[in-house]
Amino acid sequence: MELLQFVVESEEAGTRIDRFLSDKNEELSRSYLQKLLKEQQITVNGKAVKANYKVQCADEVTVSVPDMTEPDILPEDIPLDILYEDGDVLVVNKPKDMVVHPSAGHYTGTLVNAVLFHCKDNLSGINGVLRPGIVHRIDKDTTGALLICKNDAAHRELAEQLKEHSIKRRYRAVVSGNLKDDQGIIEGPIGRHPVDRKKMAVNHKNGKEAVTHYEVLERFGNATYIECRLETGRTHQIRVHMASIGHPLLGDEVYGSVKNPYHLQGQALHAMVLGFVHPRTREYMEFTAPLPDYFLKLLDKLRK
Repeated sequence: MELLQFVVESEEAGTRIDRFLSDKNEELSRSYLQKLLKEQQITVNGKAVKANYKVQCADEVTVSVPDMTEPDILPEDIPLDILYEDGDVLVVNKPKDMVVHPSAGHYTGTLVNAVLFHCKDNLSGINGVLRPGIVHRIDKDTTGALLICKNDAAHRELAEQLKEHSIKRRYRAVVSGNLKDDQGIIEGPIGRHPVDRKKMAVNHKNGKEAVTHYEVLERFGNATYIECRLETGRTHQIRVHMASIGHPLLGDEVYGSVKNPYHLQGQALHAMVLGFVHPRTREYMEFTAPLPDYFLKLLDKLRK
């Protein structure tokens, strides 16, 4: 059992308790919080409250989160496009339509299932049975370079590099519209969308710092081909940031238009370059994942 405790600030007063708590902890969905409220696992000032309770300034809120029972994640013989491998790390080129790690509704067919088969017992255990070896992740419909750690020492070292923003990550994307400037920096904290909890948004109240650099590579009038460099690695960062300046990614039906004239399966986004200092040799290494076929075909259509 994990105990989470929060004190309500004056500007948060009047918020429904499930909304207040989901803003405080992104991993707690409102439906799960409502379940905990029914089970009286959430108290305010020591007393159980109902789901429609609105928090007051200085309320002390305690959430008792039961220990999760995690399913067995089984190795699966799924082909991997390996860019590099040694005894400490594995760099793979993730295809479209593949979830990185298991979650509710996705316990098979994930990258983790494939990596478990490929690496056998040689994976770091720092992130538990659902995310063995996973240091960072990319979205289901984003393609490209992803780093896997084979032992805890490598995982700790690379997680620290990620925290210090020293891992090089460059993405290629195609956005809608014609960007005004040839290059720019987008700064805006990213957190849960205040209304749609399945989405992220630039959220100045509850977001975490996020910085994206972009540079125009090619212009097509109604679309622009760009490279993005991440300083931070927030969920959906490039998608949210580009949408926030009025240029959502082509094919992104979550943050852009549901109209999809190019018949894309999800956003046109590819993690092309990944660079890091090797955790054992201390040498800088850099890998490039070639643009996938769908991306090359899209560029070809736009050029015509």
